[in-house]
Amino acid sequence: MEDQQIVELYWQRSTEAITQSKEKYGAYCFSVAEHILQSQEDCEECVNDTWFRAWNTIPPSRPHVLRMFLAKLTRSISFDRWRQQSAQKRGGGELPLVLGELSQCIAADSDVEDTVIAEELEQTIRAFLHTLPERTGDLFLRRYFFTESVEEIAEAYGITSNHVAVTLSRARKQLRQHLKKEGYFHESN
Repeated sequence: MEDQQIVELYWQRSTEAITQSKEKYGAYCFSVAEHILQSQEDCEECVNDTWFRAWNTIPPSRPHVLRMFLAKLTRSISFDRWRQQSAQKRGGGELPLVLGELSQCIAADSDVEDTVIAEELEQTIRAFLHTLPERTGDLFLRRYFFTESVEEIAEAYGITSNHVAVTLSRARKQLRQHLKKEGYFHESN
């Protein structure tokens, strides 16, 4: 079934919308959650919450790209779950590494997790991504949106982990400059 047909089912308040979403994007949303949470049970709960949140969001929203809309919902729900768990215990995984890498681009007095999620900053980062070469943008998204490990990204592109790390380092430096220009980052003396 085409995405716009699924969206139309949500607008019609047909439960078939959830069935079709699960069928078409269930594994994809699980993968998004898994890169953040790394727990099958938590991932399954977050994906189920994605369908519930999609049901409550469509309408009034009418997503143009259903796949990314659902990924964004899953990511947000997974981040909330991760923050809840990490408040109780600090764990490993890719998310702390990703947030640590991004903290170099964001003002030191900011809480990285809250700042990254902020709508205005999201728009600025999205505009920055459009300035990057396509492959660099893809690497950046895979690392910082989908929280994939450097090794996973390298394997997917058939390049070395070092190549990915260097590309991401350069992109973060460019992002830092972009955020400085936009007023999000100020050098402290």
